[in-house]
Amino acid sequence: MRSYTLIAPAKINLYLEIIGDRPDGYHELAMILQSISLADQIEIHAGSTDNLRVRCNHPQVPTDKSNLAYRAAELMAAEFPDAYAKYGGIDITITKRIPVAAGLAGGSTNAAAVLVGIDLLWNLGLTQSELEELGAILGSDVPFCVAGGTAIATGRGEQLSTLAGLNNIYIVLAKYRSLEVSTAWAYKAYRASFGSSYIKDKESLAARADAVHSGGMVKAILHQDVKEIAERLHNDLEKVVLPAYPQVMQLREIFASQENVLGTMMSGSGPSVFALCESKQQAEQVKQRVREAIPDEDLELFVTEFVTHGIKIAS
Repeated sequence: MRSYTLIAPAKINLYLEIIGDRPDGYHELAMILQSISLADQIEIHAGSTDNLRVRCNHPQVPTDKSNLAYRAAELMAAEFPDAYAKYGGIDITITKRIPVAAGLAGGSTNAAAVLVGIDLLWNLGLTQSELEELGAILGSDVPFCVAGGTAIATGRGEQLSTLAGLNNIYIVLAKYRSLEVSTAWAYKAYRASFGSSYIKDKESLAARADAVHSGGMVKAILHQDVKEIAERLHNDLEKVVLPAYPQVMQLREIFASQENVLGTMMSGSGPSVFALCESKQQAEQVKQRVREAIPDEDLELFVTEFVTHGIKIAS
């Protein structure tokens, strides 16, 4: 039976700016996205029947059609019916290491891995751009998760411009297992509080999105300047999430108070918070001090690092 095992990295936001509303109901965004080594493992097997099946070791992850990985397989079957008829069903096994409902694109990177895996399993020969286009049908983060690395994302997050990859930058990542923040709620709350400041006309929206390409964060990335990157971390959603979720605010404040933390921020709509450090040793020290400050067993802490890739075949 043919199969592939794929590594599906999580992502964090280094920059997230909400520019305005889009006609499709989404927000116009300008973001800088970064892959990290914390990753799920996805096994794609040719099934013995025509069924699409998903299994997962995490009890909170659904295995029905509400799972984005299942929908990715369903999309490939619909887009390539001849290959589906020839090769049959797909068995997908997800080994979760990325925290669930964490603002780290765990579901999106699983879906991206399924797209890549089925492309390989069915010998479709799709290009990265074609895989990203399929990913955009599933969700805004999926195209980035296919390619990974470091990228500017505009539109609703699906329009990507790749940047020079960042290496040897370590982060401490924290997330309460039982805490979830609804992405839809976060954007709705932001619109309610700050919608009056949104840019309205298309030309200005496009100009503001383009301005990120020449902004300070991109220059810091191009110079591989981790201290400057840390100083320019920005996430508009913190304005609504932090006041509403005291635990997330506390995490951010404790990270900010630690020696050897260059900068700290919530990722995406949260509730994950990360801190940038100059070395793995310093990151491990920060992790230990945060654990001492918050001895709550519900708090997950990880030391991980930036990576320059998205979905890849396991070695």
